Amino acid sequence: MTTPPVEQARIRSAADVNLSDWNFWARSQEEREHAFRLLRELDRPAFFEEPEVTFAQTRGIGYHALVRHADILEASRNPEVFCSGDGGATSILDMPAELAEYFGSMINMDDPRHARLRRIVSRAFTPRMIKQFEADVDAAAVRIVDELLATGSGCDFVTEVAAKLPLKIICDMMGIPERDYGFVFDRSNIILGASDPEYVSDREDIAHALVTAGMELQQLVQDLAAHRLENPTDDLTSSLVNANIDGERLTAQELGSFFILLVVAGNETTRNAISYGMRLLTLNPGQKRLWLEDVEGRAAGAVEEIVRLAAPVNLMRRKVTRDHVMNGNLYRRGEKVVLYYWSANRDERVFDDPLRFDILRAPNPHVGFGGPGPHFCLGAHLARREITVMFGELLRRVPRIETGEPERLFSSFINGTKHMRCEF
Repeated sequence: MTTPPVEQARIRSAADVNLSDWNFWARSQEEREHAFRLLRELDRPAFFEEPEVTFAQTRGIGYHALVRHADILEASRNPEVFCSGDGGATSILDMPAELAEYFGSMINMDDPRHARLRRIVSRAFTPRMIKQFEADVDAAAVRIVDELLATGSGCDFVTEVAAKLPLKIICDMMGIPERDYGFVFDRSNIILGASDPEYVSDREDIAHALVTAGMELQQLVQDLAAHRLENPTDDLTSSLVNANIDGERLTAQELGSFFILLVVAGNETTRNAISYGMRLLTLNPGQKRLWLEDVEGRAAGAVEEIVRLAAPVNLMRRKVTRDHVMNGNLYRRGEKVVLYYWSANRDERVFDDPLRFDILRAPNPHVGFGGPGPHFCLGAHLARREITVMFGELLRRVPRIETGEPERLFSSFINGTKHMRCEF
């Protein structure tokens, strides 16, 4: 089931744009790019009323939409002014308590609690640790392409190629057995696709669906953690429940929330970057030929350009802790700002011809992994590695692969692709 097309008036000026209108996110990518360009041209960030959702107890006073690259950099560098913990960073509306229990991970926290949790889990994501997973990533990509070639002609690229690599790596890191991969995949789809009728058919049921999916994922890892306490192995779950780092360890609830964050951030976003990248290569055969000329040597630049244009996470929210002037505009204590990374990655002030896919683009200061500061993506090294390996395997072994039109996820939070047929 997909979201039916909505007849909407053409966007002619910034006054026609309403980022809080659910129907805005049903518009085509071209229409959204036009809308965000109009917003970037304004003298100051536009202000919107908060969206209406069934599970919110009250709506706040609204939010400033930060759509320029410079504003997002500055807000990200000042977490003491633009905080994540007061109501949550992953929802424009303040997160209800029943959701915070499962989704109150460190991405929705500020220091010192954020720093404590990040200190505990970050040791699993250093370049040195990621290097230990390189063989696993390589082997998984080979197997996925083997299975793709075995189809003989093509398949749903999202579910059969792009989703498989990050899902396997995250589950293997945590020690989740292969029999549970489908369970994890389905629940993560609900969490990040709850507004899409394919995953939650009744909008009135979104809160219940989110809580249920979060509870089930949390229970899965907590059961595994209880077993690892008695039977430690070399997986990440075992390390987190048995290690005592500087006198600190994760509670059961913190471990569950971290696993949910890991699944949705490390699985869904990488999946969408790979899917988006494959579509870009189909639409830009010249860039594909350029990459094929030197698959390994041009991989780093190509991956950064894919992440820039894919911008898998559309937005994050911050709340202003005190009156503050940023780039000439005043933000008052208690106000909300929403950081639109997707728009910042298309800012004409920073990127020459920003809608052009250019694997040789340099410099490329995108914010596809978030802005600078304490909330920069913890798994960026792993994501880059997975994208690099997956495309390396595809380009070498299936160079003529092409995709059809993508079926987009209906979401304001994730720039996602649900399904996309590929042929070769």
